[in-house]
Amino acid sequence: MFGGAVSIPNNSPHLRKSGSRPVVFDIGDLGNSSEDDFSHSLESDEMKGGAIPLNSVAITPSPLLLWRFKVLLFIIWGFCCCKIGWDSVMRMSVDLRDLFLYEAFLYYNPFLLVTMMVWLWGINLWVFAQANVGYAKMFDLDQSHLTHREIWKCATWMTIIVPTSMTAYLYLYSHGEVSLAASQPVLLYAAAAMTLIFPFDIFYLSSRFFLLRTVWRIVFPLQAISFADFFLADIFTSMSKVFSDLERSVCRMVHRQVATIAWFEADSVCGSHAVAIPIVLVLPYIFRFFQCLRQYRDTRERTALLNALKYSTAVPVIFLSALKYHVIPEKWTNMYRPLWLFSSVLNSLYSFYWDITRDWDLSCFTRIFKFTKPHILTHILYGRKWVYLWVIGSNLILRCTWTYKLSAHLRHNYITLFAITALEMLRRFQWVFFRVENEWNKTNSKSNIQLVDNLEEEQILLNNNGHNV
Repeated sequence: MFGGAVSIPNNSPHLRKSGSRPVVFDIGDLGNSSEDDFSHSLESDEMKGGAIPLNSVAITPSPLLLWRFKVLLFIIWGFCCCKIGWDSVMRMSVDLRDLFLYEAFLYYNPFLLVTMMVWLWGINLWVFAQANVGYAKMFDLDQSHLTHREIWKCATWMTIIVPTSMTAYLYLYSHGEVSLAASQPVLLYAAAAMTLIFPFDIFYLSSRFFLLRTVWRIVFPLQAISFADFFLADIFTSMSKVFSDLERSVCRMVHRQVATIAWFEADSVCGSHAVAIPIVLVLPYIFRFFQCLRQYRDTRERTALLNALKYSTAVPVIFLSALKYHVIPEKWTNMYRPLWLFSSVLNSLYSFYWDITRDWDLSCFTRIFKFTKPHILTHILYGRKWVYLWVIGSNLILRCTWTYKLSAHLRHNYITLFAITALEMLRRFQWVFFRVENEWNKTNSKSNIQLVDNLEEEQILLNNNGHNV
């Protein structure tokens, strides 16, 4: 049959190998081949487990080309967001511009900081994988836990969605669509909440369940504290300002104050003098404090009480700062401000001391940057003294500046606050390397000691049975 589907023997000269896949050319009339012969040929091929494809080999772009195309799209998208956002802000009057940016920044800076933290956590996991650190065992993760690639994929989507929502908010408000503009942060917050609690097996259900379960264990420490519990709780203390801004944003959404100036009254329920601000700021430290008490109850180690004392020093820093809005100025200046300064210095120095002597193990050069395969980071970071000098010095400075963020009366310059919070995220990012390595070394030491004890017990049993090994 001319031009129809035909059966071609494997040794036919009309077949040309392309790699391991045969490619069929248009060969015209091959004689009087019948449809029965063709069906028989297909059946015999299926019996052999490999039918001959009759179409040309599909050509797919290389991964490098796809990556470059994605980067190009990302750059174009970023430029469009910046251009639209800048033009939208410039359409407003000067008086309205600062006020509006302050409000927009409040709604979106928590998600921007969380996105930054997710990117940094992906880098942490990548380094652990390169250094062959068994972090999954320490965090008690199952086999389906997220790798650094999946973490970065989540961070990429967050990087796209959050600025896009912010750009839409700026554009709609500047063009008079106030109701549509007010819906943008509400939709973003609702989508984030639904993604976390979505009960179906999509969007990494097991990882979301592990996160929510760990948060539950942090809030209610009714069981023995695991490494994942206090590790995540420590990260939450660095995100106390993020939680405070989330609370203020949700408060304004509930009271329908988004894209309005009603919330600007300092004494309003969602204003800058609200009692909820210091309460939310102190909650991560309270959770960590009760974790330490629970740990002392289970282990009777005095170190747990000293650690609890460290977290309790953050409480006066937060509440003494909040008193500025509830006492007369003279009383704040003469009495409460010196107490606030003293408690701030005490908290910073105590936390710095604990990082260096307890959370980290700086008695020997860190092995966290000794990768299993040759890498430029190993050459730059492994066994270098400047790494320790940088970590110790930056940790001390950022511990002191972080007190600025805990103080409610210093929260008006939102650009400075965002920068300090981002720096605190970077401090916590480098803290993770040394904290996880310290726990990894302890775990390996316990495993080695247990292995030696088991060998000694076996040797004793063999000796008692009259065997010599």
